[in-house]
Amino acid sequence: MRARERRAEIDRILGAGGEVKVEDLARRLHVTSSTIRRDLDRLRSEGKLTRTYGGAVSAVQSGTGLAWHERANHARRQKDAIGRWAAAQVGDGETIILDAGTTTGRAAHHLRDRQRLTVVTNGITPLIELAQASQVEVIVLGGALRRAGQGFVGPLTELTLNRLSADKVFLGADGLVGPRGICEASPLLARCKELMAERARHVFVLADASKIGQARFDAWAPLDHPYTLVTDSGVTDEQLAPFRERGNVSIVVVPVPVRPRTANRAE
Repeated sequence: MRARERRAEIDRILGAGGEVKVEDLARRLHVTSSTIRRDLDRLRSEGKLTRTYGGAVSAVQSGTGLAWHERANHARRQKDAIGRWAAAQVGDGETIILDAGTTTGRAAHHLRDRQRLTVVTNGITPLIELAQASQVEVIVLGGALRRAGQGFVGPLTELTLNRLSADKVFLGADGLVGPRGICEASPLLARCKELMAERARHVFVLADASKIGQARFDAWAPLDHPYTLVTDSGVTDEQLAPFRERGNVSIVVVPVPVRPRTANRAE
């Protein structure tokens, strides 16, 4: 069984419910425990599971998905490339909305030297990145702190958003499905993203390839108006096909340098 097939089988087993153990998977799939651990680490980096002592549980079943530090470390090169591209679309003097998240945090990082820029954000990571940027006015959307995503949501967030408008908005996503929109872990998160999209003239969704086509949760922010999907070069034509069929989506694939593989890396 190839590595991709094996990981797909592990994902299917996780989807059936319950916690899986490394030793049990090794026996079931006829591979070593160390191979299973590498598979689980790969699936964790894709947001499909949460590691437990001696095994793993589905990210959806765990209730929180990836922990914040795991999100920050997942697909770091891809997120930085996407964030750098997003920042390049922002002109001096504009007003933009930055969603909470690690990818939007990288966009904020690349905006620190901009002039006369106004950034509206509900995210702690973009706020920290821009706190010392003297030429960037930062407007923070208050509300209830969602610790898993390091962002503010809820009625107070929405109240402020309803009184603002922006040139561009950059949204993050837990998952993104062509016909349905952005998949999120809670209705409050989904509603916040939906409202952000309504408040800007140009909408960008920043999602690395591991998010495309994923529906790990049950709350949705529909994307009925034209928007730009910005992803990385790890995405496949199959993943992008549903978005191309929509007709209201512009697609930008940002190149990411490929990390050299080690000679003895096992599949």
